[in-house]
Amino acid sequence: MENYQEQKFNIPKLKGISEKSIEEHLKLYAGYVKHTNLILEKITELNEDSEKNMYLIGELRRRLGFEFDGMRNHEYYFRSFEGGSTPLAENSPLKKQIGNSFGGFENWLKEFKQTAATRGIGWAMLYFDPQTKRLLNAWIDEQHLGHLTGLSPVLALDMWEHSYVFDYQPSGKKQYIEDFFENLNWQVIEANFLEN
Repeated sequence: MENYQEQKFNIPKLKGISEKSIEEHLKLYAGYVKHTNLILEKITELNEDSEKNMYLIGELRRRLGFEFDGMRNHEYYFRSFEGGSTPLAENSPLKKQIGNSFGGFENWLKEFKQTAATRGIGWAMLYFDPQTKRLLNAWIDEQHLGHLTGLSPVLALDMWEHSYVFDYQPSGKKQYIEDFFENLNWQVIEANFLEN
């Protein structure tokens, strides 16, 4: 079985989010990759006597969702900074779809920022539903609770305190959300959308 590989990201200097914060954050991402692989290896090992190890396997499978989604969520997050801040083109397919789904870009942005301000630890996510051709905002608790089945992420904003407290302190959560949008490469985000 092939292991998951830690991805490398070409992240330029960001507004508001320090290089030190990104460096420490990437270490947490590396931990998710490592633990995803360890869990899968351990499940394979325990399956040699699955009846005896049924409880342990079950608990590892519960943990897998947390580690795996922590890995993938961070990949969407860090990729969105690669290449530097790039605006979303007025005539882009994603901007048109945002308008169709939310009645305009500003309406969507306001709703997404409200989602990101949800109390607790988790993620604000923008998804595309291929069945209805609709974009949806959602809050994900921790890394894995609340993902919308069958929908692919288009945009992922990490709202765990580790993503902003180094630069913003707990009281700076709102500014972190604003700066996140200042740093986005919308071409990367649109590519996520077009893959659906």
